[in-house]
Amino acid sequence: MRTLTTIAELRAARAALPGPVGLVPTMGYLHEGHLGLVRAARAENASVVVSIFVNPTQFGPGEDLATYPRDLERDFKLSEHEGVDLVFAPSVSEMYPPDDAVTVDPGPIGSRLEGAARPGHFRGVGTVVTKLLNVVQPDRAYFGQKDAQQLVVIEHVVRGLFLPVTIVACPTVREPDGLALSSRNVRLTPTQRAAAPALYRGLARASNGWRAGERSPECLRAAVRAEVEPERELCLEYVSAAHPRTLEELQTVPAEGVLLSLASHAGSVRLIDNVRLGEEGATG
Repeated sequence: MRTLTTIAELRAARAALPGPVGLVPTMGYLHEGHLGLVRAARAENASVVVSIFVNPTQFGPGEDLATYPRDLERDFKLSEHEGVDLVFAPSVSEMYPPDDAVTVDPGPIGSRLEGAARPGHFRGVGTVVTKLLNVVQPDRAYFGQKDAQQLVVIEHVVRGLFLPVTIVACPTVREPDGLALSSRNVRLTPTQRAAAPALYRGLARASNGWRAGERSPECLRAAVRAEVEPERELCLEYVSAAHPRTLEELQTVPAEGVLLSLASHAGSVRLIDNVRLGEEGATG
């Protein structure tokens, strides 16, 4: 495995890789969710590239950029163990030179849900992902369904900019108690960690209602809130039942089903999760 820090190095090394090439973009502090993406990429491609970059442009004022967990040496060892060919770990100045003012704004789809709570977040996501796709030129890029809106936004950007890459969505990886894996989970206190699985229990409660025939978006949202709100360690920011492609909040259920998602604070830690509800059942 080679570890590279500059775009010039990455492009030279990428040119020598046998194809197809799979890219797994990450912000590091790798966990089993990231490694699942790497394994999916490894199974489908001749070569695998992992990027590790904590992207400052997707963090807003007062967010956790400074405290976001980092451990590059551990990430390198885990990547090597999974058979990664190249790790790209650039500096901020490498990805955002001083005279760089170019951004990729996904439009209205990036201003809903997480975008409403975190203005500018998806402009930062769209910009850095476009940069990474242009630098690496992968055949496929792998993203987790835990960040459901991010996945929708990236697919939207790829379509809109005619980028020659296939976006591969991989299922959310969860702890045995249902909590979605996230690098931020390490910052939870023991009492917050004990309360956090209520988020998935709320989504599961709504999923069970869906399987039993419930099709009212408001009833689905209420089922989530009924499970989560009694937990004193959690403070719900939003519960959404949205169209899975447009992310517009629903009053009735379309043929495409429902993206049921939420965001909650546990102290200073912000947690998100989701499930996709469709006529075939529930996933996530």
